[in-house]
Amino acid sequence: MGEPAPERNRKTTWKEFLERHWELIVATDFFTVEVWTRRGLQRFMVLFFIDLATRKVEIAGIAPVVNGLWMNQVERNITDAVDGVLAGKRYLIHDRDPMFTAEILQTLESAGVKSVKLPPRSPNLNAHAERFVRSIKESCLDRMIFFGEASLRTAVQNFAEHYHAERNHQGPRNRIICPEAGHLGASGAIRRRQRLGGMLNYYYRDAA
Repeated sequence: MGEPAPERNRKTTWKEFLERHWELIVATDFFTVEVWTRRGLQRFMVLFFIDLATRKVEIAGIAPVVNGLWMNQVERNITDAVDGVLAGKRYLIHDRDPMFTAEILQTLESAGVKSVKLPPRSPNLNAHAERFVRSIKESCLDRMIFFGEASLRTAVQNFAEHYHAERNHQGPRNRIICPEAGHLGASGAIRRRQRLGGMLNYYYRDAA
């Protein structure tokens, strides 16, 4: 479908496009993780979406094989009028992966979401998605060996919870995206919450 703003209109830079529509943009990407299974070492695909304005991330799916039926289910989930990550959004930034078929992009268009397809080999134009991949891999996935799909799902889920509720983010002024209400302004004893055997740590104060 549509090309990214710099290619559609040479008078509008990519930075200007992002700034003008910041609150209305979601980006998406895949990354891969190697998992030991009964069939040997197998590569799993992880699909996620990130809201550029809030930095909230939704893990849309994890699978060893990604096909049209799988993507169609993802599409139904993300375009849900109530809970979908694309609810109220107008643009979806994505690369040229063949999984984003013309049928899927047409359905997105029907839901009021315009496809912004990136040029080949341009990860810098999807910097926020790339930064999330770097964070989850360096802080978690690259430091683990996975035996079975369940162990991968557990690690991804724990990192997602840590990412949203326990990790400070430089972009949103070093804030936690979804802080727990009981920890805001607390002045009691310092506590530590551990995830994945202490790989991920969160320090907070008890309510006084």
